Amino acid sequence: MRGGDKKMEGIFCYLSAESVVPTDHPLRPIRKMAEEALQQLSSSFEKMYSHTGRPSIAPEKLMKALLLQTLYSVKSVRMLMEQLGYNILFKWFVGLAIDDKVWDHSTFSQNQERFINSDIAKAFLEKIQEQAGKAGLLSSEHFSIDGTLIEAWASIKSFQKRDKQGPLAGSGRNDEVDFHGEKRSNETHESITDPDSRLFRKGKGKEAKLSYMGHVLMENRNGLIVDTELTLATGTAEREAAENMVENIPGSHRITVAGDKNYDTRGFVEAMREFNATPHVAQNDKNRSSAIDQRTTRHEGYAISQKYRKRIEEIFGWMKTVGNLRKIKYRGKTKVSWHFTFSAAAYNLVRMRNLGVGTA
Repeated sequence: MRGGDKKMEGIFCYLSAESVVPTDHPLRPIRKMAEEALQQLSSSFEKMYSHTGRPSIAPEKLMKALLLQTLYSVKSVRMLMEQLGYNILFKWFVGLAIDDKVWDHSTFSQNQERFINSDIAKAFLEKIQEQAGKAGLLSSEHFSIDGTLIEAWASIKSFQKRDKQGPLAGSGRNDEVDFHGEKRSNETHESITDPDSRLFRKGKGKEAKLSYMGHVLMENRNGLIVDTELTLATGTAEREAAENMVENIPGSHRITVAGDKNYDTRGFVEAMREFNATPHVAQNDKNRSSAIDQRTTRHEGYAISQKYRKRIEEIFGWMKTVGNLRKIKYRGKTKVSWHFTFSAAAYNLVRMRNLGVGTA
């Protein structure tokens, strides 16, 4: 017998979001780890808010909503709030009841600004690292470093001479501009849309784009991120950021640091040895002499480091495709840096989930 296509909405709902989400859903261990880290940051949240006035969005809920935006590649806060309104899984993850009203996108963005001007993203990443350390997932001896370009949210047409005032000449906002024959450099030009971005080309034959440069320090045992740094896009930024991150590694024991050919310079190799780190960088000996010799490359550990350092490309691939960092939708080094670090924390949560943390 054919059933009737009756359309009637229920008056009452007797379900909770918790009962709808499957017990083996992959978000459950991520939510468990995230809530543990956020609970440890409660005192930091307390210092960021006044004790008087109207209550804001709970910082724990805001951070979990931002995690969803990263994990599910939601393009904007407006779309995130839209999905929170009808997606029971999203409401459960954030901690909202099925019939709870969702915040307005402008209210959410305003509350988010408070976090961007703080070091909460870095603290959140550190708390996630502590959980990985307790689970025995982190190596304290073997690391890899690398950097990647993050395209800025600015058009090449916005890259103008520093002494020029106002928008481009013409009657419209998207006029035709002929750049042929004009020499442009970061010394004489800057973007009027995002002044912190820099025109940079990584590799011969590639297009120069307005970009930032994100750097990651990875431990080699399980490919987890242990530190991040975001800098202006320059030719020496990768090595300078790597030196800062290696210097901040706790302890005074000897470590190994793997990297690609860009790190094969005398200055970088000497800096690593000053930090009690053996530089396992790929040799750049084409038409030049390498800064490392057989005293380093003859050891079996060097070949192992060269193999495992390539995992860092998986990190950048995930952050750019899933984490929406291929072309960052924020302007200014502060905002871009915050979201780069937060995306690194999200990656660690996914990686740790895949390694079995939080599933018990």
